[in-house]
Amino acid sequence: MKISANNIGKQEEKQYFLLILLIMFVSAFSIFGGIMEPDGALYASIAKNMVLNADWANLYVRGQDWLDKPHLTFWLASFSFELLGINGLAYKLPSLLIGWIGCYYLYLLTSTFYDRKTGLIATLIYMTAFHVAISNFDVRAEIYLSTFTIASTYHYYRAYESSAAHIIAGSFFLACAVMVKGIFVVIPVLGSFICYWLFSKQYKEFFKIKWWSAFALIGVFIVPELYTLYIQFDMHPEKFVFDRQQVSGIQFFFWDSQFGRFFNTGPIKGKGDISFFLHTILWAFLPWCIVFYIAIVNNLTNWKKNKEKSSVLIISMSALIAFLLFSLSKFQLPHYIIIIFPHFAIITASYLKDIDKGMLKTLSIVQHVIFSIVTILLILIALVFNFPHKVLSIALSVGIAILAYMLFFNTSLKNLIFRSAFLSITFMVFAYGFFYPALLRYQAGMSAGVWLKKYEPHRQVIAYKASSFALDFYAPGEVKYADNLSTLSQGKLYSTLFFIQEEELTALKENFKVKVLRRFDHYHITKLTLNFLNHKTRPSSLSTFYLVEIQ
Repeated sequence: MKISANNIGKQEEKQYFLLILLIMFVSAFSIFGGIMEPDGALYASIAKNMVLNADWANLYVRGQDWLDKPHLTFWLASFSFELLGINGLAYKLPSLLIGWIGCYYLYLLTSTFYDRKTGLIATLIYMTAFHVAISNFDVRAEIYLSTFTIASTYHYYRAYESSAAHIIAGSFFLACAVMVKGIFVVIPVLGSFICYWLFSKQYKEFFKIKWWSAFALIGVFIVPELYTLYIQFDMHPEKFVFDRQQVSGIQFFFWDSQFGRFFNTGPIKGKGDISFFLHTILWAFLPWCIVFYIAIVNNLTNWKKNKEKSSVLIISMSALIAFLLFSLSKFQLPHYIIIIFPHFAIITASYLKDIDKGMLKTLSIVQHVIFSIVTILLILIALVFNFPHKVLSIALSVGIAILAYMLFFNTSLKNLIFRSAFLSITFMVFAYGFFYPALLRYQAGMSAGVWLKKYEPHRQVIAYKASSFALDFYAPGEVKYADNLSTLSQGKLYSTLFFIQEEELTALKENFKVKVLRRFDHYHITKLTLNFLNHKTRPSSLSTFYLVEIQ
């Protein structure tokens, strides 16, 4: 017997809405923490420079032209800075709000493909995926990108199904995605429709004006990006970018930024592992990873029956094309996969909506095991890391687990989904309330910037033989960089504060009288090791930075 999502009554549907609101409430606490290095702090410092220089066209990092990502992420953060001031909350808020818009579009698309309840399930799955929770705190570009791609897919599907007017909205959102990450995002979105038309032999779609107009509209909507790249780079071939001259920003945008990385021919290179994202999903898509892989196997088993269904083919092809692009690329990072998490959520929800009782019992056992393992791991991390209020974090983790099983103990589809969602809530409370705040204590640039803003807001700061994007963002004004003190005037030498590593401090003391204002422990907190996590061995993992003045 199959358990259909359509059998869920109005009362349970309200419970789904309430759970979504609860998850939104908990996830909102992610914006109150600090900004993590390197990418988050780098992007925040670029947006800060935009506001300080009143220059929204040129991207600069430490006074140098910067060509790596398009502008839209920085425009959104800069606009938020203008409204709320230059701070971490203002940087993170646009990502959170646009992420919620993406959840709404995910619900709309899934409801259009299936029904309202499946839409609610897919939305819950996406919102509670662990890497989405992490990305709400460590804000980069992927939440923006997942929203814009799923929104464009929804509007293009509506344009295909009923109203051609949706072409404008679909092209606008796809252009936004392009101005966040690059031109490659067009491939999985439009490629999924092309595959569907080929499989279903709808060749006439290729000759419809509305689809060709979509390309023209995308071109129109990305004009601001092309214009800013042109005036910063193409108009100035004398500039040195990537250690060479005559660099075209427009060429980088259309080719080197994404396809250059894919073929490893661009200025930014990497090393690829074709299996990288297969095992990344196992932790990034928790607590749904096992259910998702089972759903994939089920779709492959029933491929002949499903290949004519627009819902299955469009979402599956979009996810597959993007996944292959990521996997075959020579440049791979775990957060890239978030872009297709909405697709994973739809695939998982569509499988769960018609699950039979036997498989439901099996999946309930699987989710029980995942719940237990993750909860135990969170408790162990609290004990080993020994962060402040660890007893409270353990009590909350255990308390939420007990509450989840008291409310949703029996075997049913709703209980399986709600229990899994409560596990994600446990993770968010642990991460946002305890773990990340403890980690950020070891981000020396952030700690130094906060101290400067409080005690020395008007002093010029020079990072001497040191680098910290967090310092760039959190310090008041603009941080200068120097590798040789002889290049500084005597007035600047004695009126400036220096951010410096311990080994350089020792050398500095040999030639100058130095006053240490503050000491900061530092660790690269996005690359965690057991040696660092264990509070007993942590001191050996730390480096030390200082704020000093020369007297």
